[in-house]
Amino acid sequence: MDWLNRMNRAIDMMEKRMEAPFDIGEIARAAYCSAFHFQRMFHMLTGMTVAEYTRKRRLTLAAQELAISGSRVVDIALKFGYESPESFSKAFRKLHGISPSEARSPGASLKAFPRISFHLSLKGDQGMEYRIVEKPEFSIIGKLVQVTTKNGENYRIVPKLWDTWNADGTSDKLLALGKDKDLLGVCLDMEHQKEQFNYMIAVEASADTPVDNEFTIRTIPASTWAVFTSVGSLPNAIQDVLGQIFQDWFPSTGYEHSGGPEIEVYPIGDIRSDSYRCEVWIPIIKK
Repeated sequence: MDWLNRMNRAIDMMEKRMEAPFDIGEIARAAYCSAFHFQRMFHMLTGMTVAEYTRKRRLTLAAQELAISGSRVVDIALKFGYESPESFSKAFRKLHGISPSEARSPGASLKAFPRISFHLSLKGDQGMEYRIVEKPEFSIIGKLVQVTTKNGENYRIVPKLWDTWNADGTSDKLLALGKDKDLLGVCLDMEHQKEQFNYMIAVEASADTPVDNEFTIRTIPASTWAVFTSVGSLPNAIQDVLGQIFQDWFPSTGYEHSGGPEIEVYPIGDIRSDSYRCEVWIPIIKK
């Protein structure tokens, strides 16, 4: 229950500061975790980033103020963190479907995005298979693509990337470079405030792996990893496991996300099979 109270305390702090920029590090400290872990937990628990949630809440509060007050649009825009009436109007129309001025019309239809709160959900009927692994620094080689997390787009984009890479021969080329090592899907360079990260299809590289200008080489730092097994058809099975890790496993353990890359390990096999087994590697540190 402690983690539940801490997350709700952090939300309370965010809500009190909707009318001014806030320090995500200070919000995370209210939840007794790092800024990175708080933002990653928030995204996995709610399906949206802290930035996206804050944006929707501010536009909800702005709409309420427009409807009941005579304050100028420019003043309300500045109050809720927008640098100009133009940027405010664009964001407002995107959420509410009407302009700020139209929001003042009697009977105007507005969208209310309520504040969230975290509640206890009695689950745990299915165990999670995992192990703790210490792994030294290693290199990977592969193709890197920047992916947005806005509106959960990453869950749609990444499976499509794999379809493309499997169809255009990228997967086969990497398997040859890695001498038939498992294919990796790597999430790295996570920028929660910008709502984006880099995703790589890769294989582990060795000293004699030939350099190919088509691909990028990155170094994965030495880490302690929690390794989870996913069983089932992709992408649903591995997305379900990721959800379990952040919704069930992290809150019930003394670990938090270290902020390093996350790795998916895909052995050769039928990824549409209900018995397909792959792994998720999450870098962890003790709280």
